[in-house]
Formats: sequence, structure tokens, C-alpha cells
Amino acid sequence: MFLKGRERDEATARPLPLDADRSAVEAARRDPRRFEALYRKYVAQVYSFAFYETRDHHAAEDLTEVVFLRALRSLHTFDERGVESGSTFRVWLFRIARNALANERRRERRHPQATLDAAHDVAATDDPAAAVVARDEADRAWRAIERLPEERRRALLLRFVDEMSAREIGEVLGRSEGAVRVLIHRALRAVASDLSEPGRDR
Repeated sequence: MFLKGRERDEATARPLPLDADRSAVEAARRDPRRFEALYRKYVAQVYSFAFYETRDHHAAEDLTEVVFLRALRSLHTFDERGVESGSTFRVWLFRIARNALANERRRERRHPQATLDAAHDVAATDDPAAAVVARDEADRAWRAIERLPEERRRALLLRFVDEMSAREIGEVLGRSEGAVRVLIHRALRAVASDLSEPGRDR
């Protein structure tokens, strides 16, 4: 009992890992011009999230701008509780992105308008036939991902595009870590099943 109590006291006394962005956040709170360091660190990740959700470069750029403006305005409300709790600046930023995207989709439903399909950049190659096949396979994969229910699709993108852990994704989506793992597993199975169907999207 004594050893267990002592181990418990030591575990309680052990400091939790802090958010790696703590000093940058504190600096930006003192001087908003210092927010640029956080912007530079995360702009590519937020843009990637926005682009894979919207599949439109201009919409992704607009959404990215909205996210960082809201983050700057609301920085005083950010409550960092350490890595173990999942409450980090990065997670908070992606929650803002998720909410901004939801607001934009509500606006689009009220005011629908036609949009052009996102352009696909294909690298030059000595084998045009192979490039066509590769592009076709990539298009089929993205169409399969887009057919997923919204939460599964978003969990998949956060995991494999933004490389978040299941715990971080759970904080962004408001789900438990276990629930996120289930979402990702089911999403991967659904995509694989979709791609295996003969004649699908052909």
C-alpha cells in the first residue's frame, strides 16, 4: 500500500507535457504582430484541410484566411491544458476550421451557386498512358472518399493529410479517442470496398 501510494504521489507530481506552442501563443497575446510565427507554422496544414474538404483552391484560401483571423481575434480565449489533455493550440485552431467550414456550408445551402471542379495538376511524364491511369485511380479514390459520411471523411483527412493523432482528432470532432479509431477503420474499409466494386465510376 505504501509503495502504491508513493507511486501515485510521484505520478501526480510529474509535470504533464506542455503545448509546444505555449511560448508563441503567449508572445502573440502580448503583441499581435508575433502571431505571424503561429501563422507560418500552421498555414499549410489549415489550407490542406480546407482544400481537401472543399476541393476548390479559392474556397480553401478564403477559409484559411477566415480561420486565422478568428484565431487572432479569439486568442485570449484559448485555454491550453497540455498535450495529455488534447487541448493544444493546433487542436484549437482546427476546431475553428471545422466550425468555419460548417458555417460556410450552411451559407452555401441557403445561397447555392455553381462551382467549377477543382483543377488537377499532373506532373510531366515520359509515359502519358501511365499518367492517365494514375490520374484516373486518384480521381476514383477521391470520389470514394467524398462519398463517405461527413464525420468519417473528416477523420480520415485529419489522420492522413494533417497527420493528427486519434486523440487530437477526437478533440477536433468532439469524440472519444476510441470512437475516432472506429471512424477511421470504417472509413478505410468503406473506401476499399467502394474501389473494389467492378465498374464503379467507370
